[in-house]
Formats: sequence, structure tokens, C-alpha cells
Amino acid sequence: MASLTFYGAVEGITGSMYLLLVGDKKVLLDCGLFQGRRKEEAANHQPFPFAVAELDAVVLSHAHLDHSGRLPLLVAEGYEGPIYMTNPTSDLIAVLLKDAASLQERDAEWENKRRRRAGKTEIEPLYTLEDVDETLRYCRGAAYYKRHNLTAGIDVCFQDAGHILGSAIVEIFITENGQHKKLVFSGDLGNSQAALLRDPSIVEQADMLLLESTYGDREHRTMAETLQEFEDVIADASANGGNILIPSFAVGRTQEIIFRLGELYQQGKIKHQVVYLDSPMAIAVTEIYHRYQHVYNDEDMQAIEQHSPAGGMKSKSLHSFLPSLRYSTTTEESIALNRIVSGAIFIAGSGMCNGGRIRHHFKHNLWRKQSHVIFVGFQAVGTPGRALVDGAKKFKIGGDEIAVKAQIHTLGGFSAHASQAQLLDWLAHFKSTKPRLFLVHGESGAKEALKQAVGAHGWQAVIPVLGQTVTL
Repeated sequence: MASLTFYGAVEGITGSMYLLLVGDKKVLLDCGLFQGRRKEEAANHQPFPFAVAELDAVVLSHAHLDHSGRLPLLVAEGYEGPIYMTNPTSDLIAVLLKDAASLQERDAEWENKRRRRAGKTEIEPLYTLEDVDETLRYCRGAAYYKRHNLTAGIDVCFQDAGHILGSAIVEIFITENGQHKKLVFSGDLGNSQAALLRDPSIVEQADMLLLESTYGDREHRTMAETLQEFEDVIADASANGGNILIPSFAVGRTQEIIFRLGELYQQGKIKHQVVYLDSPMAIAVTEIYHRYQHVYNDEDMQAIEQHSPAGGMKSKSLHSFLPSLRYSTTTEESIALNRIVSGAIFIAGSGMCNGGRIRHHFKHNLWRKQSHVIFVGFQAVGTPGRALVDGAKKFKIGGDEIAVKAQIHTLGGFSAHASQAQLLDWLAHFKSTKPRLFLVHGESGAKEALKQAVGAHGWQAVIPVLGQTVTL
């Protein structure tokens, strides 16, 4: 009898991984990194709890590292089979995994310098760029909405999840002993208020459903309110001559912000500011977004086309929609931006300010009362970004302590995840015979709140535990 075992994203949000067994066939859904505190991340160094070489296929819902980041470890342990994902994900994953490997190698190098001085045993990085290159050999891109065979008796179909470019709701079709079953994994469902991407696809039937619950306990601020505050901050900065700093995640959030700035530009509300995208990774991702404009929603694609010059699809891009956008790729170009004291908007990583080029812009702008910092993403407890949101008066960068005189803003409507109401709306499309529902990808409070909410709509949700096996 077919079964599913929960190996990640059940005691928190990260580490997505589920093992499907159908007869003697084994398919792995997602292979994500555990992220967060040191205790959580220690799980990444543990061996996989199954025989890696016996897997017949791997299916990836999307490119975020909490869903994809352990794939190089899987290959290093002996997996040599196909890894299926959507076509945009196959491009994005190369960027994200290489960046992750570079960070792993850099962190190991710094740690080993310390260990050598202390006479301790050196460590190896979690994985290397060579491991990533080997992993990419097994990645197979697939189109949305088309059914593909994984192995005997198991097919997959990717529906659009609307979370980031290439994100998918994974439909698994199982045939066993003449019986047909369907497993649906929501992946991460997108926020229907977000720009560029389509709303999550409607699914009406399943026998078993795994549903994310990241924002299962809350609602988002309306996009209208968020965009009005965004406009007000830009107008204020324009009036007093300050720079605007936007710490942003490279995938999804950056492209949303560029589009929203483009809307303001086309409305004549960005008159003086030049927008600098100062992140090689975000630049690479933005170019991938450009290659897959056919998956944008119709409304936003029409807006881009309306304000683009003649010349075919190459001219219809976020660059044409926001002509003041400039890329800063090299270290020298980034350093040169530090000489700009007013009239600029800097978009740079990292999203929570614990690394990346945004910290250098902080060094040259945080102490200026004319400057503005706009947080457009969640800031986890313990991160430098959270400290600024909570009102820190000083900010440490290396050995320097910077006075925080800039105005700090938090815009809560740019989330890429569905809210509780949006999750309930998506569930409402399932037909009267409801699937067995399992809540994953959420902190305990979010899952419990969503369990109560879906219960009021006739669902009996289960919150699984790590290592639990259920049959289909």
C-alpha cells in the first residue's frame, strides 16, 4: 500500500522533505535545508533517514533553499536519478545552489582559520560548487499543466503556485493494484495581492493533501495601504534629499519591488531617484524572470507592454517599465555608490541584513537623518534587520558602531505567502469529498490556528510529526 513519510518542515517551516513509497518505487518530494538557529541547522549534517541510492525520482516544488538546498548532499551520498521541476525552477536553482555553496565554502574557510589557530580539527563545507555542478546534471525542467511520468505507476503534474517564479503545486498520480490515488502537495502558495505572478492554480480533487501554513494565523495588510505608504516614503525622501535603502531577498521580493517602483515611475511619482539593484544574485534572478514573462499574470504583463518601446519581447521587461533602473554588478561599482548622498534608491541583499551589500549602504547612510530604510520582508528574531525594526539606536558593522538616525519603515503587504483567508479560499475549491488534510510548513502556532480555521469549514486537519508515516 502506498505511504508517505514526513522528514521535514513539520516541526517548523524549513527542511521540506517527504518520501513517497508505492510498491517498490520511491519518490522524494523536496529536499530542503533546515534554516534558523544553530540547533535547526545541525540537522543538515545528519545522514538522510533512507537509502538514497534506492530513490527512483526526486520532485521539487520550487527553488527556495528550504525546499531545494540539500539536493547537493543527496547527490553526494549517491543519488543518480532525475530531479524534476518546472522550467523556471531549473534556471533559478542553478543560481541559488551556487550561491549557497559559495557561502558554505566561505564560512568553512573562516571557521578553519580559527580552528587552526586553536589547534582544532578542521571542518568541511556542507557542500561545494563542484557538488552543485554535479547536481545540476540531474535536473529536468518540465512545463506547467502537463502530466509527466516519474516511474512505473507514478506521474506528476505541476500547477502554478504563484509564490515565486517557477513555484508549483505538485500533483502526484498513483496507480497501484488497479487503483488510482492522487496526492497533492501545495508547496508554498502565493499571495494573490502580489505583482507579476498568477494566482495559485485551482485544484478540485485529491485523496491526500499537504498544505503549507506559514501564515496560517494571520492576514496581510492590503496592497492598497502598502503601496500608499510606499509612495509616501518615496515622496518624503524626494522632498528632503535622502537616499532610500531597501534590504530585499533576491528571488521574488526584489522583482516585486522593481515592478511597484515601475508603476510609480509610470505615474510620474518617481521624478528624481535612480534605482540601483546592487546584488549580483538578484540581477541574475531578475534576468531569469525576464526570460519567463509568459508566466506573468495578464494585467501586469499588459502594463509592462503598454509602457515598452517597439522592438519585440526583448524590450518588454522590468527595465523598460522602470527606465531609471541600474545594475551594479562588480565590487567597484558597488563601492562607487557610496559616494551618492541623495536621490538614490538602493535595493540590495541580504533581506534580513545579516550579510551582503546592504550593510555597506547602511554604513554610509544609517547615520543620516534624511535617509530612509524600507523593510519589505519578514525580519526574524535575532537578525540585524529585526533589531532595526525594533528601534535599535546603534548598528554594528564589523568593528564600527553606526548611529541609527535614518527613518525606518516596515511595509507588511509584500509577503509572497498566502494569508489564512487566502489559504481557506484555495481549500474551498475542493469538491465535497474532501481529501485527508495534513498541515506542514508552519510554526506550531500558525498550524494550530489554521487547524481551527479549517475545522470551522468542515475539514479535519492533521498536524504530522517528524518521521510519521501515513498510508494513502
